[in-house]
Amino acid sequence: MNTWDDDISARVFANFRQYLTGWDEAQPQASEVDRFRSGLAAPQFNGVVRVRSSSSIEQAVATTRTHLAGVPWWWWVGPDSPEGTATALEQCGAAELTVVPVMVRPLDRATEQGDAPTDLRIEEVGDLDRLTELVRTYRTSMGIPLGLEADMVRIESKREDNADIVRLAAVLDGRVVGTTVVITAQEVAGMFLVHVAEAHRRRGIGAALTAAALQVGRARGMRLAALVASPAGEPLYRRFGFTTVSHYRIFTVPA
Repeated sequence: MNTWDDDISARVFANFRQYLTGWDEAQPQASEVDRFRSGLAAPQFNGVVRVRSSSSIEQAVATTRTHLAGVPWWWWVGPDSPEGTATALEQCGAAELTVVPVMVRPLDRATEQGDAPTDLRIEEVGDLDRLTELVRTYRTSMGIPLGLEADMVRIESKREDNADIVRLAAVLDGRVVGTTVVITAQEVAGMFLVHVAEAHRRRGIGAALTAAALQVGRARGMRLAALVASPAGEPLYRRFGFTTVSHYRIFTVPA
């Protein structure tokens, strides 16, 4: 992507930070550490997305261990983290769990729709019943226990930034079979929780959801779409014109 620069990078990662920290019901105050605690027993929904200075990592690890005690969590290290953050974390005993690509695509060109079941509908989620179905679909796909579902729905419904968020459900035969969540902020359409129920994969549903998410970004006047890709999803996003521009390194930190 020829237009990737420091300003766009800052916008993309600010979008990601807003989405992730939005899982913290306590609305964390400004500090040296951007972290979030949903209270859910799933590391995707608790963690750190940035520390302002690598010189304060040791203290940040200590305070974060206290703040996030009792829940699993991850520490995300991207280009918005100070140089040396990963090394400092490793010196505190952290271990790298995985590296995931950050992919972007301009929204100034049309999107191919691809092939999908003719009776598939992509609907914007607008009520609690449909939100519950949406959460149930991505929760199951992610392997998150049923017992967390009610709290996930409650947190989703009460996010402070819901005006920035569009939730899309792929509906087939009256049932939600796929999901994505789009957050429009910083002139970026950030795409999260792109999931298709296992029994309905490889039928074009993921492509239909991606096309719909890109349309949401265009309709809301965003300049770029951005996402963190899974290994399974990366080939699909490349077909839609996404390119890898950066990476997140995800760490686990011992208690």
